[in-house]
Amino acid sequence: MSVVTIIAVIIALAVSVPVTYILTSNYRKKQVEETIGNAQEKAREIIDEALTAAETQKREALLEVKEESIRTRNDLEKEIRDRRNEVQRNERRIQQKEESLDRKTDALERREQSLASREESLHKRKEEVEKLGAQRLQELERISGLTSEQAKEYLLKLVEDEVKHDAAVMIKEVETEAKEEADKRAREYVVGAIQRCAADHVAEATISVVQLPGDEMKGRIIGREGRNIRTLETMTGVDLIIDDTPEAVVISGFDPIRREVARIALERLIVDGRIHPARIEEMVTKAQKDVEARIKEEGEAATLEVGVHGIHPELVRLLGKMHFRTSYGQNALKHSIEVAQIAGLLAGELGLDIRTAKRAGLLHDIGKAVDHEMEGSHVQLGADLCRKYKESAVIINAVEAHHGDVEPTSLIACLVQAADAISAARPGARRETLQTYTTRLKQLEEITSSFKGVSNSYAIQAGREVRVLVVPEQIGDADMVLLAREISKKIEAEMEYPGQIKVSVIRESRVTDYAK
Repeated sequence: MSVVTIIAVIIALAVSVPVTYILTSNYRKKQVEETIGNAQEKAREIIDEALTAAETQKREALLEVKEESIRTRNDLEKEIRDRRNEVQRNERRIQQKEESLDRKTDALERREQSLASREESLHKRKEEVEKLGAQRLQELERISGLTSEQAKEYLLKLVEDEVKHDAAVMIKEVETEAKEEADKRAREYVVGAIQRCAADHVAEATISVVQLPGDEMKGRIIGREGRNIRTLETMTGVDLIIDDTPEAVVISGFDPIRREVARIALERLIVDGRIHPARIEEMVTKAQKDVEARIKEEGEAATLEVGVHGIHPELVRLLGKMHFRTSYGQNALKHSIEVAQIAGLLAGELGLDIRTAKRAGLLHDIGKAVDHEMEGSHVQLGADLCRKYKESAVIINAVEAHHGDVEPTSLIACLVQAADAISAARPGARRETLQTYTTRLKQLEEITSSFKGVSNSYAIQAGREVRVLVVPEQIGDADMVLLAREISKKIEAEMEYPGQIKVSVIRESRVTDYAK
C-alpha cells in the first residue's frame, strides 16, 4: 500500500469520525427529547390523577368529619339530656330530704321542749325527795339516838364482818378443792410413775457362802494351828465360819466390800489349791484390785442405765461402792437407780428437766458410800461430796432435802423426796422382821403418848406417820406447833427408822347445844 493511500485513509477516517459523532449525538439528543416529552406527559397525567384522587379523598374526609361531628353532637345532646334529667332527679331528692329534715327539726324542737319541761318537773321532784330524805334521816336519828356517821360506821362494821366470814368460807372451800385436786393429780402421777418403772428387789444378806469341793478342803483353809484362816481374816477383816455345814464355808461381815474380797480370794485359793499365808496375801491383793474394777464398772453401768452423763469419776466410783451397801436389805445402788427413774418419770409428767431430776435421784444417797468411813450422816456427807465435785445447787439441795433435813428450794428436790419414799416403801423393797416392826411401832406410840396433854396416839402407814390426839382444854392452837416439834425431836433422838416419820397433831373442839 502506497503512502498516498494511507494518507487518504487517514484523512477519510479523520473526516468520518467527527461526522459520525455529530450524527450520533443528534440522534441521541432527539431520543432524549422524545423520552423527556413522554415523561412530562406521564407526569402531568399522574399529577392530574393524584389531584383528582386527593380531591375525592378530601370530599370523603369532609363527609366523614361532618358525619362524625353530627354523631358527636347527637351523643353530647343525649348526654346533656341525661345529665339534665339526673340533676332534676337529684334536685327533687334533695328537696325531699330538706323537707324531711325540716320535719325532723320541728319534731326535735318539740321533743326538747318536752324534755326541758320534764327535767324541770324532775328537778322539782328531786328537791322534794331530798327534803323528805332529810326529814326521814332526822326522824331516824331522833328515834335511834345515833347520828348518821355513827349509823354508817355500825353498818360498815356489820358488812365488813359478814364479808370477812364469807371470804373465809370461800377461801376454805377453794383450798379444799385445790388440795383435793392436787392430791388426785399427785396420785395419778405417782401411780403412773410406779407402773412405768419396773425394778427387781432382792434382799441382801450380811453373809456369803463359798462352796467347797470336799470337806477335806476345810482343814487346808484352817491351816497348821489355824494360821491360814487367821491370815485370811486379818487381811480381809471378815469372819470365816467353818462348822458342820457340808462342803461350805460361811463368810460373815458387815462390810459387803470386804466380804466380796474375801469370797473372791477364797474361791481362787480353792481353785489354785496352794493355800498358805503368802499365797493368801497375793490372792487378797488381786481380789481387792478386781473388786475396785468392778466398783468402777458398776458405777459406770448405773450412769448408763439412768442416762446421766458428765458425773465426776470419783462420784461414779462411789456409786459403784453403793452396789455393796444395803439399807434394810435393799441394795443401795439399785435403790438410787430406781429413785432416779421414778424422779425422771415424775419430772416428765410435770414438765420439768428430766435429766436434772434423774441426776439428783441417782446422787441422793451418795453419802452412804462413805458414811461408814467418815463421821456425819449420809445426807450431810452426800451434800459435801456434791459440793466438792462441783454439782449444781439444785442437785445439792435435793441431796440435803431428801430426808427433810433442810427445806427444798426446787420442785426437783420435792420429786426426789417422793421418789425416795416410793422406792423405800413399795412392798418387798426393804426387809424388816416382825418383832422389830412391832417393837418400833409400840415405841413410837409410847414416845408420843408420854407428852402432857396427849389423849391418844396412833402409828399408821407402817410407822411412817403418827397421829396424836390432844386434849383441847390443855393444848391450844399455838401449843400444837411446839408439841409437834418436841415429839419429832424426841423420836429423832430415841428411835432408829428408815426414811422419815410424819407427826400429825390433831386438836378437836366440840360445842353442843339444844334447840327447844
